[in-house]
Amino acid sequence: MKIGIVCYPTFGGSGVVATELGMALANKGHEVHFITSKHPVRLGLLSKNIHFHEVFVEEYPVFHYQPYELALSTKLVEVVSTYSLEILHVHYAIPHAYAAYMAKQMLLKRGIDVKVVTTLHGTDITLVGSHPTYRAAVEFSINNSDFVTAVSNDLKKDTLRLFNIDVPIHVIYNFIDFKQYPRIKDGDCSRSALAADNEKIITHVSNMRSVKRPLDVVEVFYQIQKEIPSKLLLVGEGPEIEKVEYRVKELGIYEKVIFLGNSNDVYKVLCYSDLFILPSINESFGLAALEAMAANTPVISTNTGGIPEVNIHGKTGFLSDLGNVNEMAANAIHLLKNEKLHNQFKENAQIQAREFSMDKILPLYEEAYRSIAVGCC
Repeated sequence: MKIGIVCYPTFGGSGVVATELGMALANKGHEVHFITSKHPVRLGLLSKNIHFHEVFVEEYPVFHYQPYELALSTKLVEVVSTYSLEILHVHYAIPHAYAAYMAKQMLLKRGIDVKVVTTLHGTDITLVGSHPTYRAAVEFSINNSDFVTAVSNDLKKDTLRLFNIDVPIHVIYNFIDFKQYPRIKDGDCSRSALAADNEKIITHVSNMRSVKRPLDVVEVFYQIQKEIPSKLLLVGEGPEIEKVEYRVKELGIYEKVIFLGNSNDVYKVLCYSDLFILPSINESFGLAALEAMAANTPVISTNTGGIPEVNIHGKTGFLSDLGNVNEMAANAIHLLKNEKLHNQFKENAQIQAREFSMDKILPLYEEAYRSIAVGCC
């Protein structure tokens, strides 16, 4: 099939999932066209099955804010027409599904009926979408998609609670491509470069926004390092990072915290880790937790959103109420001090992660595409 993928080309979970989905589809012989504002960060070299089309927004002084949706919908019309795309798979309702609907209407005038698949990822529903300014547009975009997916049952419930939806929402979970993990086991896990042999490595990966609660990560780690020699690896950049730096200095643990910034090599970073911390206010799915679990790393997390569908309490890690850093720290210390239990949780984590393997999830998207291509959803 010929498939267009629209996503945010960033380190965020939706962009990562969309990019890796597109690459997997290309590997199976589908023709995939990425239509984004810049080259997606996880997208490797282009090939005969992978194409990239940049959405360029020209600045006009008459506009206070540049009309990205207009530029995107126009680009979608151009790419669909030129390459005879059958499917537009858009990640995020706003602005991508909205732009896809406008493109679809323009294309219908040309006798072209491209099908639109919309995948809901979280903040497009719970934060942006529920705002009165955008609510009607989000609801309209979802209801006028040909096929709608959500990345967790929790997100599906939130969508149905917040909007009047009259189309089915199909839960298709995020996934892990385990083909990216074997090299971690090939002797290149140079743990000694980051920590002494007697130190545990605690990791957090996020865009360092307040919703991810990176300051809670610091508070949990502060308690851990008082009981167990350890280092904290922080992967990602964002608006909270200066507050995090200030807090670790204030606590006198700056030399125990390693700031790695954004990284395309998250899999290797996770190979170093003994424990992963995810204290988010909300996660529609918890892709960072899944990536950690795929690398045999237990997870200490909140019990919000879709995280409990991924991290199983008392088996792959522990769940706590939002903000309960004392309980998170106690669970972490308990796990790290008990080597037998820790090893069992590590094994359980990867077994659970394999339930979200690319090999299991990719066919669900292919079936979705086929169902609407023949006019049935």
